[in-house]
Amino acid sequence: MAKTLGLHILADLYGVEAERIDRVEDIRDLLETAVRTANLTKISSHYYQFQPHGATGVVLLAESHISIHTWPEHGLATVDVYTCGDHSKAHRAMEFIIETLKPERVEKRIHRRGVLEEGSSEKLRSMLTGSTL
Repeated sequence: MAKTLGLHILADLYGVEAERIDRVEDIRDLLETAVRTANLTKISSHYYQFQPHGATGVVLLAESHISIHTWPEHGLATVDVYTCGDHSKAHRAMEFIIETLKPERVEKRIHRRGVLEEGSSEKLRSMLTGSTL
């Protein structure tokens, strides 16, 4: 049986109202609230306002990260939610972001990261220590 260490959700949100994704203050509020809603652990964050339009933001999490890049003139926001541990937290954060931005269309991809086969931890440990199983 395989174990997945991380879940990475990538979403392109089309048809988002420009005023929802143009200002860095709104992007900051969106991501910070998504972190709290999903019960994730924030380490730090950084946000940037582009001129004349758009904003970007990233929240570094103990579990990994959440990021967003926006093009309000095209009604587009691209979002990354990557978490290790409880995968439901990644889904909860992404669902909150999508529900808040209300896009007309969402293209979402889910990647399982760090898929380990059963016994792979023991094999790795024995390789590192030089012992045999």
